[in-house]
Amino acid sequence: MPEETFELAAKAGADLIIQVKDNQPTLHQKAKDLCASATPLSTASSRDRGRNRQEERSVAVFDATTAFADTEWASLIGAVIRVERDVLARSAKTGLWHRSSETAFYLATTAIPAVRAASAIRDHWKIENTSHYTRDVTMGEDRSRIRCNPGLFARLRSFAFNILKSNRRSSLPQDRYRAAIGGVDYLLGLLNIPQR
Repeated sequence: MPEETFELAAKAGADLIIQVKDNQPTLHQKAKDLCASATPLSTASSRDRGRNRQEERSVAVFDATTAFADTEWASLIGAVIRVERDVLARSAKTGLWHRSSETAFYLATTAIPAVRAASAIRDHWKIENTSHYTRDVTMGEDRSRIRCNPGLFARLRSFAFNILKSNRRSSLPQDRYRAAIGGVDYLLGLLNIPQR
């Protein structure tokens, strides 16, 4: 996470929330220490229940002005957001429940209410799970070995993915298989374009 990203956001007058990971040990430790010693400005919690999964999330927003005062981040970071997730997942194979816990830290350019921070972070992961993950699994983007004009082929994959997604009949892999078998005529049929 370069400082330049925060500086560009500040120049544009945009607010920014970025996750701090273990590969940035100094920032990660400062965020962790702040959350352990300070009182949060606001908190929020939520619970999601699915068929084989239950997730409880707790979000707390901390003022970061004093924690980063002696660093180059002082003018760029306004808040630290701590997200704690406690997940119970049921194994379909064994029927047993498995518990896992995770704590993630985010840096924000300004202090925002915990409810708003939780919503922004969840919305990001919704995009990640519905678009990026699906594109990788369905279209095999990460496995692509194209090195000459990769942007062109990425656009073609995006074009095909958007057609499949907007005309979804079953799962995306199955629709992709049908399109591969049906060829151009099948795709043109999805777009309601007269076939040759």
